[in-house]
Amino acid sequence: MAALLLLGYVLSRRGHGFKSLGLRWSFRDAGIGVLVFGLSVFAYVVGASIVQVVHFWAYSTVVHGHTAQDFFASPSLVFIPFSLLNPFFEELIARAYLMTEVVELTRSRSLAVILSVGLQFSYHLYYGWIGATSLAFVFLAFALYYVYARRALPVIVAHAFFDIIAFLRLFLS
Repeated sequence: MAALLLLGYVLSRRGHGFKSLGLRWSFRDAGIGVLVFGLSVFAYVVGASIVQVVHFWAYSTVVHGHTAQDFFASPSLVFIPFSLLNPFFEELIARAYLMTEVVELTRSRSLAVILSVGLQFSYHLYYGWIGATSLAFVFLAFALYYVYARRALPVIVAHAFFDIIAFLRLFLS
């Protein structure tokens, strides 16, 4: 929450708001978020399959990476507000703000995508190299959508679906 408040402060000092990052509340964007979620699931399945094939080709073994349950096996009720805020935190800071600033500074949308995906990849390394690399395909789908559409709510909604699924898997298993 503190990071989102800080982002709001930084944006306001520059005469901007969250709308400047493409955050607009609409049912249309929420619906598009469901489509972005579907495409990112497809990207994850394809990417994770590629990662598995490359790993098998290099080491002749199938990798069994870490899961969220390995790290959050006994989540407390604090996990609920975290799960609700996390999509806003990650997508507004590591995607929308970072990518907007990089594009403004360098005029390079490609660099913005690479840096955004690289940042998210780096703080998901607790899943191991295989897990983080597989997740990078989701981050790439989100970044590509954002760089072309400049709409934050659809990627927030898509990210929220991933977090809801993770939340349900943790509490129902």
